[in-house]
Amino acid sequence: MPRHAEPAADVIAAARAGERAALEELSSRTLPLVYSVAARAHPYRDDVDDIVQETMVRILRGVGGLERPEAFRSWVITITVNEVRDHIRRRGRRETTGAAFDAAEHRPDPAADFAEGVILELRLSGQREETLRATRWLDEDDRELLSLWWLETAGRLARAELASALDMTSHQAAVRVQRMKERLHTSRVIVRALAARPACGELTRLTLDWNGAPGGLWRKRLGRHVRQCPRCVRHEEGMLAPEGLLAPLALLPVPAALLAWRPWLSAGTHAAAADHAGAAATPGGGGSATAGTAGTGLTAKAVVAAGALLAVGGSLVYAAPWSSPSARPATAPMASSPAPAPSPTASASASPSRPAPVPGSAVSRPSPRPRYGSVVDTVDSAPPPDRPPAALPHRPQTTVTMTGLKRHLDGYQLVHRGDTVVLRGKGYLTVHWDVMYGLRPGLLTMPSWTGLRGRLFHVASGGGHRMDDRRPGATAGGTWMGNRQQGLVTLPPGAQQMWQNEYYYLDGSVTLHLNETQADYNLDVLPSSWQETADDIATPPTPHSAERERYGLVRDTGRDDAPVPQYTTRSTPTDAGTVPQHSVVS
Repeated sequence: MPRHAEPAADVIAAARAGERAALEELSSRTLPLVYSVAARAHPYRDDVDDIVQETMVRILRGVGGLERPEAFRSWVITITVNEVRDHIRRRGRRETTGAAFDAAEHRPDPAADFAEGVILELRLSGQREETLRATRWLDEDDRELLSLWWLETAGRLARAELASALDMTSHQAAVRVQRMKERLHTSRVIVRALAARPACGELTRLTLDWNGAPGGLWRKRLGRHVRQCPRCVRHEEGMLAPEGLLAPLALLPVPAALLAWRPWLSAGTHAAAADHAGAAATPGGGGSATAGTAGTGLTAKAVVAAGALLAVGGSLVYAAPWSSPSARPATAPMASSPAPAPSPTASASASPSRPAPVPGSAVSRPSPRPRYGSVVDTVDSAPPPDRPPAALPHRPQTTVTMTGLKRHLDGYQLVHRGDTVVLRGKGYLTVHWDVMYGLRPGLLTMPSWTGLRGRLFHVASGGGHRMDDRRPGATAGGTWMGNRQQGLVTLPPGAQQMWQNEYYYLDGSVTLHLNETQADYNLDVLPSSWQETADDIATPPTPHSAERERYGLVRDTGRDDAPVPQYTTRSTPTDAGTVPQHSVVS
């Protein structure tokens, strides 16, 4: 994106603070980029507007949690690409079932529909039109890469931003781009060969059983022919480099309807900004509807829908239910930490007061206070399934807030590499694991906690099973980490085996990162409380249960020597996936 078109640093800063004018300007400057990436990367034209709307909502709601404003463009591209992938995955699941699958065979090619539309809208001709038609022959991954490379050739993206959006190094991106260009070149030759008159007889015979829909499989079949056929290979002559053909078309014209109707501003971010204003005007978030909606034109329904949320810097934040003193457990049993053995020279007096030392006498020195971070979680084995957990120590709890991009239930969901959630406050939280071994097995890159300020403890494990427990009804060897048929997800050496629910206690602030590389997994980060945590881990296993295989496990000692989560650091590394297993918090 040229510097004159990208949002200025002060606009991004104002948008992070929730200012309406800045959010509108950010939207106007970002929309063409988002639309161009989504429209070129997604094969179904009728989904593009939905993708753009959902992407803009995520961008404008999440800008408040953007830690590095200078990374705004690459952050926008990453969100857009992830939203495109999600839509393709969801649509693919819908269309491979029942009548939708049968109807798909007779539906016009959606990618062709979009290519034809762009040709008409931009009045392309000659080699530009030919190149655009050739994009219909590319695979999904190549179309995604092409949409970004297209912007790079026009100077609107840097190679580092392209690589970041695709979660790869600049060298890997260069290799991928070169291979994509080779496939695009082959596709251009195929387009020319199919349009040539008189047609090549051998090419005609090869396409007798082709249904006319371009695609990767037929590109490979026809590509072998056009590279070897003396007649078809001549179609390469006079081809111009795609960079010069595509660069002028970097940003597609945004449809007028999408420009005129921007629900991500009218019903999303403005509602959050209005609620933020109301909360600021009335301590405790009890502002009136008038104060909360002044100048925004929101309906009463929108205000009511936003009333349960607080907005901080344009992001939605969850106020944990234990923030009210009345919500705390009336009686919370304290777990007694093992008392140190009495010193042989200690006084036998029952008095709690410590006698003053007598000069020259031998007295025992008190044991040193446990140092925070002296114990870091290490690998352990599963306890017996029927062993109830120890009592869970009760730590002070007030309010924990969560700031992220993808809301889920009462918290946030981390789905793609680079997704984060920022946690602040004092209280308990849950990280719920969902290992997607059926989609992408392999080595799991553990999540990491960065930028820690204060203290973070791994207090308990629950959910009814460890992720390496046998999955009820699964074939031999099947666990929550996978099976031989669908693939297995493995942990790096020395990593603590996670349970379905991992419970943590935070007193300060920290950022949790999802670090996917090989294996695919999701994390649900949800609010909890002492009572919810204690109830979960104390629920016994149920015979023939679909989930509960064992009691939970208490890890908290109630003191500073409770375990610190693995992969935790007070620093903020460039790549959160490189945080070492042994945490650094002292």
